[in-house]
Amino acid sequence: MKKSVVWMLATLLILGMLTACSGESDGKKESAMGEDVVELELYSWRTEDREAYEKIIEVFEEQNPDIIVNFQPYESTEYNTILTNALVSGTGPDIAQLRPYSGSRTIADNDYLLPLDDVDGINDIDESFLEAAKGSDDKIYGVPLTLNAGVIFYNQNIFEELGLNIPETWEEFLEVSRELKNNDIVPIAQGGRDAYLLSMLHGVISPTAYGENYVNDVIEGNTDLIDSRMKDSLDRMEELEEFLPEDFIALDDNDAQAMFYAEEAAMYINGDYRLETFESNIPEIPIDVITGFKDENGESPVMTWVDSSYGIVENTENEEEALRFIEFLTTQEFGQLFSDNLNRVSAIEGVTAEHEVVQKITKASEENSTPYLMLVHYGEGSPSTKTIFEDGLQGLYLNETSKEELLKKSQENAERAAEEEVEELEMIEEDD
Repeated sequence: MKKSVVWMLATLLILGMLTACSGESDGKKESAMGEDVVELELYSWRTEDREAYEKIIEVFEEQNPDIIVNFQPYESTEYNTILTNALVSGTGPDIAQLRPYSGSRTIADNDYLLPLDDVDGINDIDESFLEAAKGSDDKIYGVPLTLNAGVIFYNQNIFEELGLNIPETWEEFLEVSRELKNNDIVPIAQGGRDAYLLSMLHGVISPTAYGENYVNDVIEGNTDLIDSRMKDSLDRMEELEEFLPEDFIALDDNDAQAMFYAEEAAMYINGDYRLETFESNIPEIPIDVITGFKDENGESPVMTWVDSSYGIVENTENEEEALRFIEFLTTQEFGQLFSDNLNRVSAIEGVTAEHEVVQKITKASEENSTPYLMLVHYGEGSPSTKTIFEDGLQGLYLNETSKEELLKKSQENAERAAEEEVEELEMIEEDD
């Protein structure tokens, strides 16, 4: 009898401890000490960053033992649909990674996000970074993470084996590509099945084709996409075709990366965020970057844009805890962890990158940067002009359209998107 009672008590005690650790009450878990522990769901499209984020989140959780942050990344190409469906159905996360510029603005304008203007530390972030996370009401809805740069990655071993100099101008870049091709090496690993990869490619190689004055003219409304300078940039896209993989329009980005990993291709063009991916997958291959080409004045503009931000979903039941995590994202501690673990340029002032390549990108960006034109200034509309443009690039390579028709359709869409934006702003003002 005594043994049975002892066994029952021991069983109940164990079950009680398990319940305390894992049982939920009003969406909250209870720790072994009887304290409520709030779980925050954090959505992202950076599946490759899971390990780094888990390290960063661990630091936050040590400082906030009453909060658990579940990092839930999805495939980048599926993320927009997954997040939209979750927000519309009211089953969304507590915190969501937001696309920059028009991406976050659209979600904010539809009242799915909480304004963050009063969050401690957010106003210490550069105003130009914050612009990428604002709604049409000029309120801040996300904490920007990083300033991305479009770069040309290259395999140092291949360049050294062939005795190739690092190209500094567009003409030198073509010469190097020709030499690589003559040695049966694909010059540039490039996918084209996902059209956005082509607008990224265009953005990296074009700044010295259309020039800084063109970008300023666009911003000031003095010209449009049917400018001859923009056509000059498409001439470069045509020149590059012979140095891309065979049937590259059928390849996705994973295919392109695999070619670079296998050293079948010497270069790869994309955002600097691929650096950590490469060093994780091919640590034995020394990788460096070309940040841009020199123009006739010797200037080397680097294509940059503010990357994603993190915002709080409006209907979260854990607003207080979500705000604590968001405040953590504004700190120099987070910025340094972000830069060190992901080899990225942090948006937080005072952070010094440890990685030499990141330092190189940071220095080049500070000296001379130019915006990712299609994303920053043509991301509005449904479809966006960026989408029309990059779909047109696919058509250009498939001989389904001309450069003139591509730019004409893009400009027509830009004008339509601008009219829709004016109408939306008028509706917002009426509601206010």
